[in-house]
Amino acid sequence: MIYFDHASTTSPHPEVVRVYTKLLNASFANADSLHAPGRKVKQQMERSREKIAQMLHVKNDEIFFTSCASESNSLAIVGFALANQNRGKHILTSNVEHSSTKHAFDFLESVGFEIERLPIHEDGTIWPEDIQTHLKENTILVSIMHVNNEIGSINDIERFASIVHEHPFCQIHSDCVQSFGKIDVPFEKLDMATISAHKIHGLKGSALLVKKENVRLKPIVFGGQQEQGLRGGTENAPANIALAKTIRLALEEQEEAYYTAKEINSFLRKEVEFLGGHILSPANALPYILNISFDAITSEVLQNALDQKGICVSGKSTCDSKSKAESEVVLALGKSHKEAKHAIRLSFGKDNTMQEAKEFIQAIEEILKNYGLSI
Repeated sequence: MIYFDHASTTSPHPEVVRVYTKLLNASFANADSLHAPGRKVKQQMERSREKIAQMLHVKNDEIFFTSCASESNSLAIVGFALANQNRGKHILTSNVEHSSTKHAFDFLESVGFEIERLPIHEDGTIWPEDIQTHLKENTILVSIMHVNNEIGSINDIERFASIVHEHPFCQIHSDCVQSFGKIDVPFEKLDMATISAHKIHGLKGSALLVKKENVRLKPIVFGGQQEQGLRGGTENAPANIALAKTIRLALEEQEEAYYTAKEINSFLRKEVEFLGGHILSPANALPYILNISFDAITSEVLQNALDQKGICVSGKSTCDSKSKAESEVVLALGKSHKEAKHAIRLSFGKDNTMQEAKEFIQAIEEILKNYGLSI
């Protein structure tokens, strides 16, 4: 099997599996219990929070454990809007956000917030001057992803943060799910940021929200005192404890993995174009994600043909994969409806190799020939 779908999920690192398995048996107690086993688990979880904070260059009490990035995004966006609506109801985002962010804004819009969705440019990004131009007196939040999950375009969120912080009542959130562990993320400059464990060879059901001390949120999950009262429910202590190990490993392997992905990406761009395909990802996109299309083969047909050859890819964001609609992100780039219907996403991980990239190209050549297409 060739797995080119790491933007959807990654295999858990063996060391993370080892630690988590041990924790399941040794650290099963409720972290809020007052007895000794509960206190021990609480201490382990707080040590994990402290280690994560050190690695992300933020304070311990600015790390909030959640169940997934979708929850983190929802808490950051809906929780912030509800807590700060007395200051204004105008919010800026982009027109190509992840579905969790997009749906959070749809909800806020339905209850009276003004959501302005900025269009991306041909390079797949929002430009800093777009933020500057569209900020209003009643703008309370800017939420724009760091790296797009379909095309890999990289937004200059550090520059965004500088512009936002010149505004007296506005704060910034960024979905950093596709960037963390691959490129540096300026957590110290952001008011809120989301990362997910299963995108960096960690566990599903494990994520976090970085939230600075001065940011006010209302909880969206009710039930108890956990996570400073912002997230009710018994804490998934083993996953929260293992997250520190996941993050440390991802950061240690970041540089080497980046250059591997860059080499594979560069090779595939040239070969796909040689075969008559189109490169839909911008030239300066994150090398871990490559969106391509072929004129005569739709996304679904090409995915199925590759699947039969043991090659895993996606058509678009996995959260929208059941929809047969065109890729909204590809259309937002200014590409044609045909390209949007024919687009597939390749996404690479630390264990992918150049040999796999060559085998992918060989498979594409065979598929094109089977469909009677000249090469």
